[in-house]
Amino acid sequence: MTTLIDVAIRPVGNGFGAEVVGLDLARPLDDATRRAVYAGFVRHHVLAFRDQRLTPDQQIAFTEQFGTLERHIARNRGAGNPLVHVVSNLGADGRPSGKVGSTRWHTDKSFRPEPSLATILHAVTMPPDGGDTCFADMAAAYAALSDADKAALDGVRVVHSWELSRQKIGERATPEEIRDAPPMSHPLVRIHPDSGAKSLFMGEHASHIDGRPIEEGRARLAALEAHATQERFLYRHRWRAGDLLMWDNRCLLHRADTNFDAARHARVLHRTCLRGTAPA
Repeated sequence: MTTLIDVAIRPVGNGFGAEVVGLDLARPLDDATRRAVYAGFVRHHVLAFRDQRLTPDQQIAFTEQFGTLERHIARNRGAGNPLVHVVSNLGADGRPSGKVGSTRWHTDKSFRPEPSLATILHAVTMPPDGGDTCFADMAAAYAALSDADKAALDGVRVVHSWELSRQKIGERATPEEIRDAPPMSHPLVRIHPDSGAKSLFMGEHASHIDGRPIEEGRARLAALEAHATQERFLYRHRWRAGDLLMWDNRCLLHRADTNFDAARHARVLHRTCLRGTAPA
Protein backbone atom coordinates (compact mmCIF):
# COMPACT_ATOMS: atom_id res chain seq x y z
CA MET A 1 0.00 0.00 0.00
CA THR A 2 1.37 3.41 -0.99
CA THR A 3 0.82 6.24 1.52
CA LEU A 4 1.32 10.01 1.69
CA ILE A 5 4.67 9.65 3.46
CA ASP A 6 7.40 11.38 1.41
CA VAL A 7 4.96 12.23 -1.41
CA ALA A 8 5.26 15.70 -2.95
CA ILE A 9 3.17 17.49 -5.62
CA ARG A 10 5.23 20.28 -7.19
CA PRO A 11 3.95 22.79 -9.77
CA VAL A 12 6.01 22.67 -12.97
CA GLY A 13 3.92 24.30 -15.69
CA ASN A 14 2.71 27.63 -17.01
CA GLY A 15 -0.05 28.19 -14.45
CA PHE A 16 -0.97 24.49 -14.44
CA GLY A 17 0.77 21.13 -14.42
CA ALA A 18 2.60 19.45 -11.54
CA GLU A 19 4.90 16.51 -10.90
CA VAL A 20 4.31 13.87 -8.24
CA VAL A 21 7.32 12.25 -6.62
CA GLY A 22 7.50 9.55 -3.99
CA LEU A 23 4.73 7.25 -5.25
CA ASP A 24 5.03 3.71 -6.60
CA LEU A 25 1.91 3.36 -8.73
CA ALA A 26 2.39 -0.39 -9.05
CA ARG A 27 1.07 -0.57 -5.47
CA PRO A 28 -2.49 0.42 -4.48
CA LEU A 29 -2.95 3.85 -2.90
CA ASP A 30 -4.47 4.22 0.53
CA ASP A 31 -7.59 6.40 0.77
CA ALA A 32 -5.80 9.52 2.00
CA THR A 33 -3.22 9.33 -0.80
CA ARG A 34 -5.87 8.70 -3.44
CA ARG A 35 -7.84 11.75 -2.27
CA ALA A 36 -4.68 13.88 -2.24
CA VAL A 37 -3.76 12.76 -5.76
CA TYR A 38 -7.25 13.51 -7.05
CA ALA A 39 -7.28 16.94 -5.36
CA GLY A 40 -3.93 17.68 -7.02
CA PHE A 41 -5.32 16.48 -10.34
CA VAL A 42 -8.30 18.87 -10.11
CA ARG A 43 -6.11 21.76 -9.02
CA HIS A 44 -3.23 21.32 -11.49
CA HIS A 45 -5.08 19.64 -14.42
CA VAL A 46 -1.96 17.60 -15.37
CA LEU A 47 -0.01 15.35 -13.02
CA ALA A 48 3.30 13.76 -14.00
CA PHE A 49 4.26 10.73 -11.90
CA ARG A 50 7.99 10.17 -12.21
CA ASP A 51 9.95 6.91 -12.34
CA GLN A 52 7.12 4.44 -12.94
CA ARG A 53 7.42 0.97 -14.50
CA LEU A 54 3.91 -0.41 -14.94
CA THR A 55 2.61 -3.41 -16.82
CA PRO A 56 -0.69 -2.87 -18.68
CA ASP A 57 -2.55 -4.68 -15.88
CA GLN A 58 -0.90 -2.48 -13.26
CA GLN A 59 -1.84 0.63 -15.24
CA ILE A 60 -5.45 -0.57 -15.34
CA ALA A 61 -5.40 -1.17 -11.58
CA PHE A 62 -4.05 2.34 -10.94
CA THR A 63 -6.64 3.92 -13.26
CA GLU A 64 -9.56 2.09 -11.67
CA GLN A 65 -8.78 3.68 -8.30
CA PHE A 66 -10.23 6.92 -9.71
CA GLY A 67 -13.31 5.72 -11.58
CA THR A 68 -14.64 3.55 -14.40
CA LEU A 69 -12.43 2.63 -17.33
CA GLU A 70 -13.57 3.88 -20.73
CA ARG A 71 -13.41 1.64 -23.76
CA HIS A 72 -11.60 2.84 -26.86
CA ILE A 73 -12.85 3.13 -30.41
CA ALA A 74 -13.74 -0.01 -32.30
CA ARG A 75 -10.38 -0.33 -34.06
CA ASN A 76 -8.32 0.04 -30.88
CA ARG A 77 -4.88 -1.56 -30.92
CA GLY A 78 -4.52 -3.09 -27.49
CA ALA A 79 -1.57 -4.00 -25.33
CA GLY A 80 -3.02 -7.43 -24.66
CA ASN A 81 -6.08 -5.81 -23.07
CA PRO A 82 -8.87 -3.90 -24.89
CA LEU A 83 -8.89 -1.27 -22.13
CA VAL A 84 -5.26 -0.31 -22.84
CA HIS A 85 -4.58 1.54 -26.09
CA VAL A 86 -1.11 1.54 -27.61
CA VAL A 87 -0.13 5.03 -28.84
CA SER A 88 2.71 4.39 -31.25
CA ASN A 89 4.57 5.56 -34.35
CA LEU A 90 5.53 1.98 -35.23
CA GLY A 91 4.46 0.38 -38.46
CA ALA A 92 3.23 -3.16 -39.05
CA ASP A 93 6.87 -4.26 -39.23
CA GLY A 94 7.55 -2.96 -35.73
CA ARG A 95 9.81 -0.16 -36.96
CA PRO A 96 9.33 3.63 -36.69
CA SER A 97 7.02 4.65 -39.53
CA GLY A 98 7.69 8.38 -39.62
CA LYS A 99 4.05 9.04 -38.76
CA VAL A 100 2.82 10.53 -35.49
CA GLY A 101 -0.84 10.46 -34.51
CA SER A 102 -2.93 12.82 -32.38
CA THR A 103 -1.06 15.96 -33.47
CA ARG A 104 -4.22 18.10 -33.60
CA TRP A 105 -5.70 19.75 -30.53
CA HIS A 106 -8.39 17.53 -29.02
CA THR A 107 -9.95 16.22 -25.83
CA ASP A 108 -10.34 12.46 -25.57
CA LYS A 109 -13.68 10.79 -26.30
CA SER A 110 -15.60 14.06 -26.69
CA PHE A 111 -17.81 12.19 -29.18
CA ARG A 112 -19.15 9.98 -26.37
CA PRO A 113 -22.31 10.80 -24.34
CA GLU A 114 -20.04 10.83 -21.27
CA PRO A 115 -16.64 12.08 -22.48
CA SER A 116 -13.47 11.10 -20.68
CA LEU A 117 -12.80 12.42 -17.21
CA ALA A 118 -9.09 11.66 -17.35
CA THR A 119 -6.46 10.15 -19.61
CA ILE A 120 -3.52 8.22 -18.18
CA LEU A 121 -0.56 7.92 -20.56
CA HIS A 122 2.49 5.84 -19.64
CA ALA A 123 5.79 6.20 -21.49
CA VAL A 124 7.05 2.76 -22.61
CA THR A 125 9.61 3.74 -25.25
CA MET A 126 10.44 7.37 -25.99
CA PRO A 127 12.83 9.12 -28.38
CA PRO A 128 16.05 10.48 -26.84
CA ASP A 129 14.66 13.99 -27.25
CA GLY A 130 11.32 15.50 -28.23
CA GLY A 131 8.01 13.74 -28.73
CA ASP A 132 6.45 16.17 -26.23
CA THR A 133 2.76 16.33 -25.30
CA CYS A 134 1.27 19.83 -25.22
CA PHE A 135 -1.75 20.99 -23.21
CA ALA A 136 -4.04 24.03 -23.43
CA ASP A 137 -5.95 25.29 -20.39
CA MET A 138 -9.50 25.79 -21.62
CA ALA A 139 -10.69 27.26 -18.31
CA ALA A 140 -8.06 30.00 -18.48
CA ALA A 141 -8.89 30.56 -22.16
CA TYR A 142 -12.58 30.97 -21.35
CA ALA A 143 -11.84 33.32 -18.43
CA ALA A 144 -9.79 35.53 -20.78
CA LEU A 145 -12.72 36.07 -23.18
CA SER A 146 -14.59 39.36 -23.12
CA ASP A 147 -17.93 39.54 -21.35
CA ALA A 148 -19.59 39.99 -24.75
CA ASP A 149 -17.94 36.84 -26.13
CA LYS A 150 -18.94 34.87 -23.04
CA ALA A 151 -22.55 36.00 -23.41
CA ALA A 152 -22.53 35.02 -27.09
CA LEU A 153 -21.41 31.48 -26.21
CA ASP A 154 -24.05 30.96 -23.53
CA GLY A 155 -26.31 28.04 -24.50
CA VAL A 156 -24.35 27.22 -27.68
CA ARG A 157 -23.96 23.51 -28.39
CA VAL A 158 -21.45 21.73 -30.59
CA VAL A 159 -21.75 18.47 -32.56
CA HIS A 160 -18.83 16.12 -31.80
CA SER A 161 -18.29 13.27 -34.25
CA TRP A 162 -15.60 10.64 -34.76
CA GLU A 163 -16.70 10.24 -38.38
CA LEU A 164 -16.47 13.95 -39.18
CA SER A 165 -13.17 14.38 -37.36
CA ARG A 166 -11.70 11.62 -39.56
CA GLN A 167 -13.00 13.44 -42.64
CA LYS A 168 -11.18 16.61 -41.57
CA ILE A 169 -7.81 14.84 -41.96
CA GLY A 170 -8.69 12.95 -45.12
CA GLU A 171 -9.49 9.62 -43.48
CA ARG A 172 -12.70 7.59 -43.46
CA ALA A 173 -14.33 6.02 -40.44
CA THR A 174 -15.46 2.44 -40.91
CA PRO A 175 -19.17 1.53 -40.66
CA GLU A 176 -18.36 -0.23 -37.38
CA GLU A 177 -16.75 2.93 -35.99
CA ILE A 178 -19.69 5.08 -37.08
CA ARG A 179 -22.13 2.73 -35.32
CA ASP A 180 -19.88 2.68 -32.28
CA ALA A 181 -19.58 6.47 -32.01
CA PRO A 182 -22.54 8.35 -33.54
CA PRO A 183 -22.55 12.20 -33.52
CA MET A 184 -23.13 13.77 -30.10
CA SER A 185 -24.14 17.32 -29.09
CA HIS A 186 -22.44 18.95 -26.07
CA PRO A 187 -22.33 22.47 -24.62
CA LEU A 188 -19.52 24.62 -25.99
CA VAL A 189 -19.00 25.99 -22.49
CA ARG A 190 -19.07 23.34 -19.79
CA ILE A 191 -18.95 23.60 -16.01
CA HIS A 192 -16.30 21.50 -14.32
CA PRO A 193 -18.15 19.12 -11.97
CA ASP A 194 -15.43 19.31 -9.29
CA SER A 195 -14.14 22.90 -9.41
CA GLY A 196 -17.22 24.67 -10.78
CA ALA A 197 -15.05 26.55 -13.30
CA LYS A 198 -16.32 27.19 -16.82
CA SER A 199 -14.20 26.09 -19.76
CA LEU A 200 -14.42 25.76 -23.52
CA PHE A 201 -15.19 22.23 -24.68
CA MET A 202 -14.14 21.69 -28.29
CA GLY A 203 -11.14 20.36 -30.26
CA GLU A 204 -10.59 18.07 -33.23
CA HIS A 205 -13.72 15.99 -32.65
CA ALA A 206 -15.90 19.13 -32.46
CA SER A 207 -17.35 19.21 -35.98
CA HIS A 208 -19.62 22.24 -36.03
CA ILE A 209 -22.00 24.37 -34.00
CA ASP A 210 -25.39 22.75 -33.56
CA GLY A 211 -28.16 24.58 -35.44
CA ARG A 212 -25.84 26.81 -37.51
CA PRO A 213 -24.44 26.38 -41.03
CA ILE A 214 -21.54 23.97 -40.84
CA GLU A 215 -18.87 26.25 -42.34
CA GLU A 216 -19.95 29.20 -40.20
CA GLY A 217 -19.77 27.08 -37.08
CA ARG A 218 -16.41 25.60 -37.99
CA ALA A 219 -14.97 29.08 -38.58
CA ARG A 220 -16.12 30.15 -35.11
CA LEU A 221 -14.63 27.03 -33.51
CA ALA A 222 -11.34 27.59 -35.36
CA ALA A 223 -11.17 31.16 -34.04
CA LEU A 224 -11.84 29.98 -30.49
CA GLU A 225 -9.17 27.27 -30.81
CA ALA A 226 -6.63 29.84 -32.04
CA HIS A 227 -7.44 31.96 -28.98
CA ALA A 228 -7.28 29.00 -26.55
CA THR A 229 -3.95 27.66 -27.83
CA GLN A 230 -1.95 30.84 -27.39
CA GLU A 231 1.35 30.29 -25.59
CA ARG A 232 0.05 31.93 -22.40
CA PHE A 233 -2.46 29.08 -21.96
CA LEU A 234 -0.05 26.19 -22.70
CA TYR A 235 2.00 23.64 -20.79
CA ARG A 236 4.50 21.46 -22.65
CA HIS A 237 5.40 18.14 -21.06
CA ARG A 238 8.89 17.01 -21.91
CA TRP A 239 8.86 13.28 -21.25
CA ARG A 240 11.32 11.46 -19.05
CA ALA A 241 11.83 7.71 -18.96
CA GLY A 242 9.23 6.18 -16.65
CA ASP A 243 6.79 9.10 -16.74
CA LEU A 244 3.08 8.48 -16.32
CA LEU A 245 0.79 11.44 -17.07
CA MET A 246 -2.75 11.88 -15.77
CA TRP A 247 -4.70 14.81 -17.19
CA ASP A 248 -8.16 16.32 -16.96
CA ASN A 249 -10.04 16.12 -20.26
CA ARG A 250 -12.85 18.26 -18.86
CA CYS A 251 -10.78 21.44 -19.01
CA LEU A 252 -7.86 20.74 -21.37
CA LEU A 253 -7.01 20.22 -25.00
CA HIS A 254 -3.87 18.26 -25.82
CA ARG A 255 -1.79 17.15 -28.79
CA ALA A 256 1.41 15.27 -29.57
CA ASP A 257 4.37 17.25 -30.90
CA THR A 258 6.36 16.00 -33.88
CA ASN A 259 9.62 17.52 -32.60
CA PHE A 260 11.62 14.31 -33.08
CA ASP A 261 12.72 12.06 -35.95
CA ALA A 262 9.69 9.76 -36.12
CA ALA A 263 11.23 7.71 -38.94
CA ARG A 264 14.22 6.85 -36.76
CA HIS A 265 13.08 6.77 -33.14
CA ALA A 266 10.23 4.81 -31.54
CA ARG A 267 7.58 6.60 -29.47
CA VAL A 268 5.35 4.08 -27.68
CA LEU A 269 2.96 4.85 -24.83
CA HIS A 270 0.12 2.98 -23.12
CA ARG A 271 -3.15 4.85 -22.65
CA THR A 272 -6.10 4.26 -20.35
CA CYS A 273 -9.10 6.56 -19.98
CA LEU A 274 -11.67 7.16 -17.26
CA ARG A 275 -15.30 7.67 -18.18
CA GLY A 276 -16.64 11.06 -17.20
CA THR A 277 -20.11 12.54 -16.96
CA ALA A 278 -22.34 14.26 -19.50
CA PRO A 279 -21.09 17.85 -19.93
CA ALA A 280 -23.31 20.53 -18.40
